[in-house]
Amino acid sequence: MQPPQGSIVSLRGPGCSVATSISDWLGRSRLIAILRGVKPGEVEDIAEELVAAGIFIIEVPLNSPEPLDSISRLVSRFGDRALIGAGTVLSPRAIDEVASTGAKLIVMPHSDLGVVSAAVDAGLYCVPGVSTPTEAFAAITAGAHALKAFPGELLTPPVVRAWKAVLPPEIPLIPVGGVTPEKVGPYLSAGAAGFGLGSALYKPGMNAQEVGQRAGAFQAALD
Repeated sequence: MQPPQGSIVSLRGPGCSVATSISDWLGRSRLIAILRGVKPGEVEDIAEELVAAGIFIIEVPLNSPEPLDSISRLVSRFGDRALIGAGTVLSPRAIDEVASTGAKLIVMPHSDLGVVSAAVDAGLYCVPGVSTPTEAFAAITAGAHALKAFPGELLTPPVVRAWKAVLPPEIPLIPVGGVTPEKVGPYLSAGAAGFGLGSALYKPGMNAQEVGQRAGAFQAALD
C-alpha cells in the first residue's frame, strides 16, 4: 500500500530499523552515493568510509558486478544506520529481487510508471529519474517519494528553481549527474534537497580511502 506523500512510514527490518521518511533520510544525508561498478568484495570497506564521512544513503546500480550480493552485504552490515538500495532499476521483476535483500530504496534512470507502482506496492521508497515537468508530475501521481533530476548537466540550478515553483513542496528534488562540490551551493539555493554522486565520488578501481577523501570534499561543500 502506498504511504501518503511526505509522511512518516515504518520501514522496519534489516534495511531500516527506525520509522522515517525519505525527507528525513535526506535531512541526515543530503548526499547519495552511487557505487556503479563496485564489487561485493570491496563494497563494505567503501561503505564504511562513506558512513564515516556522513553519507547514509547508498545505492548499488544493478548493472554492477553481482549487485544483489553487494546490496545484501550492505544491508546486513549497515542497514541499521543507512538507507541501502538499488539503482538502474528498469523492470518490475527487479523490484522483487531487490526487496529480497532487505534493501528499502529503488532508484531509476527513467520514469516508467509500472516500475514506480511496483516499488510503491512493495513498500519501498522509489526515486524515478525525470527530465521534464510532465514526467515529474506523472511519477508523483504514480507514488514516487522523491524525484531524481537526471541528467543534472541539463537540469541546471535555474531549471531546478523553476521546477520547485510548481512541484509539490513535500517532494524532494535530487539532481544526479555532473554534480561537483562547486555546484552544490547553487543547487541548494535553487531548492535541491540532495545530490546523487556517481563518478565524482566513486569509479571502479578506486580504493576505500580515495572514496572517503572525495566524500569529505563534498561534505565540506555542504558545510
